Amino acid sequence: MTAELVRASSLYRFFHTGDEEVFALRGVDLVVTGGEFVAITGPSGSGKSTILACLAGLDEPDGGYVEVTGQRMTRRSESVKARLRAQRMGIVLESGNLLSHLTVVENIRLQQHLAKVADKSAIHALLHSVGLSHRATALPATLSGGEAARAALAVALAAGPSILLCDEPTGEIDATTEASVLAVLKAQQDKGTAVIVATHSAPLAARADRILHLNAGRVQ
Repeated sequence: MTAELVRASSLYRFFHTGDEEVFALRGVDLVVTGGEFVAITGPSGSGKSTILACLAGLDEPDGGYVEVTGQRMTRRSESVKARLRAQRMGIVLESGNLLSHLTVVENIRLQQHLAKVADKSAIHALLHSVGLSHRATALPATLSGGEAARAALAVALAAGPSILLCDEPTGEIDATTEASVLAVLKAQQDKGTAVIVATHSAPLAARADRILHLNAGRVQ
């Protein structure tokens, strides 16, 4: 039986805008096992980024909880959440994945250091898999949009995570680059990684095993 890697139970999250209370999540449940590819879809503002942030422990739900590889992520200390992220998760954000003063390879090495992993050979293989061997020493500011997206993915995969969370990983890249990113995601799935992607891309969602469609914070 395939191991359960992520469990979100009855997640609620709300924000206040002036006097108005806005619900970003309304009782969302999600269970993802190893080797499963789940796409989270929905219009802008539907809660896609919020659920990813809660799964990663970057945001706290107002109700419900998240477990990662059988360990509670919700309402734990920041040090515990950071350790779980470093050891179990790879995270691709819409922006801010790369430290601007470090080269691509230095960003990857830093991620490995945080996860207490040291594997130089894996770095070369990772750069090759995302087509960036020739840009290893480039600073983020010199990368094209497609290169930056693939570099962010390489950093997320640097420590061999069991869970990969991606927020719009193909949002601002061309179809060719999207296909290459999708190939990397599928390769990770084949290795047993749980892949969870928030996306507006129909081609990407079509390749997932399962689609979780959100609208106004609810699963539809």
